[in-house]
Amino acid sequence: MLLALLAGHFAENLRKYLTVFGVAMLPVVELRGAIPIGKGLGLSYPETLVCALMGNMLPIPFGIVFLRRFLEFLSRKSEFLKKRIDKKVDKSIAKHDPAKYASAFILLAVFVAIPIPLPGTGAWTGALICAFLGVRVRDGFPPIAVGVIGAGAIVTALTAAGFKLMTR
Repeated sequence: MLLALLAGHFAENLRKYLTVFGVAMLPVVELRGAIPIGKGLGLSYPETLVCALMGNMLPIPFGIVFLRRFLEFLSRKSEFLKKRIDKKVDKSIAKHDPAKYASAFILLAVFVAIPIPLPGTGAWTGALICAFLGVRVRDGFPPIAVGVIGAGAIVTALTAAGFKLMTR
């Protein structure tokens, strides 16, 4: 009985779940846009938060790997871009040797930057930083995931406050 009720609720809201999940996967928008959209679609805060977290975290391991490969591809295709990318990477690696600092300063900076609900921060930015500095997925994903959970909590609280103010 309960299982049938849950299955019916899930099927009824599948389009809403997929919308929130898909919006959370987009760079720049991420869960900062997905959570208010989910609430606007009539989903509860827990449903919205879970869908947004899953959607925001799913592409991150792929982002770290493929953004690194994309930077390497750009370096091979354009001498101008090669000089710029190599200069930035060399400068970053000279300052922060990934083998030495991967589990400390760099990942702490990634974790701290992600929850801030401002443009240019978020999981995709964390993945780009990890790719740029050569941080492995297994070292970069955990602080990004914790940062995304923190961002989800902050954005959910701000969304709840905003919806309360709007319904007064």
